[in-house]
Amino acid sequence: MTNRFDYFVVFAEMRTGSNFLEANLNAFENIACHGEAFNPHFLGYPKTTEILGVSQDTRDADPKQLLKEIRKSGGVMNGFRYFHDHDPRVLDPILNDEKCAKIVLTRNPLDSYVSWKIAQETGQWKLTDSKSRKDGKAEFDGQEFAGHLEALQAFQIMLLNRLQTSGQTAFYIAYEDLQSVDVMNGLARYLGVDEALQGLDKNLKKQNPSHISEKVKNFDEMEQALSGLDLFNLTRTPNFEPRRGPSIPTYVTAAEAPLLYLPMQSGPEAKVLQWMADVDGVTRSDLRTKLSQKDLRQWKRKNGLHRSFTVLRHPLERAHRAYCHRILNSEAGSYSALRQTLRRRYALPIPESMPDASYDKVAHRAGFFAFLSFLKGNLAGQTAIRVDADWCTQVQALQGFGEFALPDRVIREADLEEELGQIAAQIGVKMPPLTTDEDQSSFTLADIYDAEIETLARDVYQRDYMMFGFTDWA
Repeated sequence: MTNRFDYFVVFAEMRTGSNFLEANLNAFENIACHGEAFNPHFLGYPKTTEILGVSQDTRDADPKQLLKEIRKSGGVMNGFRYFHDHDPRVLDPILNDEKCAKIVLTRNPLDSYVSWKIAQETGQWKLTDSKSRKDGKAEFDGQEFAGHLEALQAFQIMLLNRLQTSGQTAFYIAYEDLQSVDVMNGLARYLGVDEALQGLDKNLKKQNPSHISEKVKNFDEMEQALSGLDLFNLTRTPNFEPRRGPSIPTYVTAAEAPLLYLPMQSGPEAKVLQWMADVDGVTRSDLRTKLSQKDLRQWKRKNGLHRSFTVLRHPLERAHRAYCHRILNSEAGSYSALRQTLRRRYALPIPESMPDASYDKVAHRAGFFAFLSFLKGNLAGQTAIRVDADWCTQVQALQGFGEFALPDRVIREADLEEELGQIAAQIGVKMPPLTTDEDQSSFTLADIYDAEIETLARDVYQRDYMMFGFTDWA
């Protein structure tokens, strides 16, 4: 082995062929790939208890300890797979380390999405024998795919730009290249390993070899949804287009009125969207979303008198909404995997599923207080869990909007009726009444609010309180 690199990382995503790539890397005597070493929900593999002597508790407390052990070669080139939602604390050390070899595995994002949906449907994530294959079809969800695509492209663009600015290069390998033993041997040479494979690993089988039209239940609906996307960008990974705002697919335009809403996640979205529908006398399904930059530029040119806005919510109330909708809730809309991780790894005192008859107001306060405590570490980059748009600071979200265009108005929720009335007058439409916000949680913030919760919220969301001048919630 040469000393060009000390270790390697495979940047990939779910259903891109990373298991097959890892199996073939491990077929080399002097290469050892340790799975998803920094997956926040498990260590390497779902049933693994340690990697190179490092336990999951040790890794979660200080991920650099595991990175240090992986870097120790001992005559073997160690590495791991890293997905965009893995522990963010190790990303900068990896990208800044020129002694870390970067391998970037890509796949057509539509194929990976369909494969992921089928695996969810069948529960089969690997196939070693065609006799065990489970049949299933994907149901295409346009909004879900737009989010999948945005996250994938944003991560790929970030990787590309970080490598460019640091003078590094990566070994790019496409899903289709995984069947080439010559490419695999070339990858080994890139890593400084002098051995060669005579053939590829035959244990893992392609799970869904049929044409995509046979794998999707609502193929016609999918075709129609994809017709509105920029296919040039959809199929180009890594993506060399200019940077785009991180939340453009979530922006909403009115059906006819020149109104553009930039939602803050966990804000009063339902109330605002209903108001936008009522402006034109339509339903919420008639509002337009999942837009690209090109779509928005065309919309802005067409609607010269347009007005764009976003709505700030008090940080404490917003955190409570995120807790109830994404974490406490165990049904549609919840982050089920994250919910289980918070219960298991961070001792979040909530029932295994909701509704739960034993869950009362006291339990609700304890659970929300524990969630706020978790957010304190999460927003400071001290946990293995991603900082989600539902609970990131509104300062950070607003800065993200600015990568495309800042909204004309930043409205506080308390002033919503007054300021929406002003916007309606500016564009010459009648101001419809505001409906009440949708809140299906068992307990409201008012049921559990006290000075201790307010103090913790101020600690967690210090930037929002300071930058936007929020006072105590009550």
